[in-house]
Amino acid sequence: MNKNKLIAAYSDFMKHLHETMEDTLHTFAEALEISKEKTSKSSDLTEDELNKLSGYVKRDIEEAAHGLSKEEDKESLSEWFKFDIELIEDFALDAFLSVADKTRIELEKLRELAETHTYHSGDITVPGTFICDACGKEIAFKTTSEIPECPACHAKTFIRI
Repeated sequence: MNKNKLIAAYSDFMKHLHETMEDTLHTFAEALEISKEKTSKSSDLTEDELNKLSGYVKRDIEEAAHGLSKEEDKESLSEWFKFDIELIEDFALDAFLSVADKTRIELEKLRELAETHTYHSGDITVPGTFICDACGKEIAFKTTSEIPECPACHAKTFIRI
C-alpha cells in the first residue's frame, strides 16, 4: 500500500465530504458514503484502501466533533490540534472544521434524542411527530391520538421529534 497515495486520497476525500455536507442535507454517514464513492472514481484505491481511508476520516471528524467546544476559539482549536493552527492549510482547516461542526451538531441531536422519553404503541399522546425506534419511519398526529404500531415495520416504540 502506497502511503503517499493514501495521504493524497485523504485530502480528496475531505474535499468531497466538505462539498457534500455543504451542498445538500445529508447525514454524516450518508456524506461519508457519497465521498467514498467520489474518491473511488477519482483514485485507483482498492476497496480495502477506500474502507480504511473512510475509517480514518470518520475517526478524525468524530474526534474533532466531540473535542471542540460550541464556543470554539483559536486557543481551543490550537489545544485540540496540539500546535499552531496557522500552520494548517486554509482550505483543509476550513473544510475539516465545517464538517466537524456539522457532525458535532448531528451527534448532539442524537444525544438529545437518546435523553427523550420513549413512546409506545397504545399510548395516548397530544399532536406531534414521532420516529420509529426500529426503522426511523416518521408518523405525525394532528389531534390527540393513540400511537399505533409502526406502519412500516410494526415496531412498538417511538421518540417524539
